[in-house]
This record gives sequence, structure tokens and C-alpha cells, in this order.
Amino acid sequence: MGKSEVKYQNTALKMDKAMLKLLEKKDFLKISVSEICREAGVNRSTFYDHYLNTSDLLKETQKEIMQDFANFFNSYSIGFPDFSKNNNEEFLLISPKYLIPYLEYVKKHKKLFKTYLSNLSTFNVDEAYGDLFEYVLKPIFNKMNVTNNLIMNYMSKFYLSGITAIVNEWINRDCQDDILFVVEIIITCIPQQTK
Repeated sequence: MGKSEVKYQNTALKMDKAMLKLLEKKDFLKISVSEICREAGVNRSTFYDHYLNTSDLLKETQKEIMQDFANFFNSYSIGFPDFSKNNNEEFLLISPKYLIPYLEYVKKHKKLFKTYLSNLSTFNVDEAYGDLFEYVLKPIFNKMNVTNNLIMNYMSKFYLSGITAIVNEWINRDCQDDILFVVEIIITCIPQQTK
């Protein structure tokens, strides 16, 4: 990677951070390009060299969050399950194996998640969870013999909303409750996939 590419990426990262910081204070629709530039320490022409508008920046910011999460998750050397295997254990996402690293990431970035959870419509969560549904939840539902797309849609909303509600409550309590305690609550509240 050349020096100019590194500079370009570092500038983009500054604007991502500026967007997240501003989202902590105000609604996305009220954030201006000028505010982002001021917060990031860049000028307007630099902003427009990178993005078409604030929505374009928000999409990139969301991708950065998801990539950072994936990198953190992969640092546990567990990765996501291999759905090509016929191993029932691989289909149990609601388990300590997957919940502990997820909750550790949330705790490490609780301010970010508080912002994210209070701006779900801004972050277009349905689009963000599209891959999660297609590559993670849908194969699990198929394994459970649930093949109707409408039923899968309702079930995925239920799972995601339930976990999100618990995590949101934990964040509101400043992540002070032990992670294993929260894992047990999630496992108790969210129906387990059947074999």
C-alpha cells in the first residue's frame, strides 16, 4: 500500500470517528458535512474526495464497525460456524462460545454500541443484518426444518430483537453485570435451536 493510500485511509478513518462522535450527541439527520469536517480536522473538499454525502459516510462507518467486530471475533480463533458440515453443534449460535466474544466486544465499545442501539433506523439495521440472515440464520432455520421465508423472517426478528434488548439493558447498566451472567440470561430467554 502506497503512502497516498495510507493517508487516504487514515483520513477516512478520522471521518468515521467524527461521525460516531457526533452521533453520540445528535440525530444523524441534523449532522452536517461542516460539523464532520470540523470534528475530523479536514476540509470540505477532502470530505467530498471520499464521500458523496453524509449517508455515504455513514454506510462506510457501519462497514468499519462490522469489519472491526469480525476481526475481534476472529481473534478468538472460532470464526463463524461452517454450515457445510452436518454437525448439530455448529448450529448453536446462542451459546457461550459465540456470546462471550460478542459481549466482550460490546463491553469494550459500549459507547459505540449505545450510539448504535439508539440510532438503529439511522444505521439501517435491516440491511446490515442481511448477510447475517442469509449466511447464518437461514441455514440454522433450514436445519430446524423451517423453510418458509416469511416464518424465517419473523423468527430472525424475534431472535435479533431479543438479544438486542438484553444487550441494550446491559449497556444501560454500564456493562457492570458479569458477562457470564448476561450469557446465561440470553440462553434462558432466547429459544435454543433444536437438533
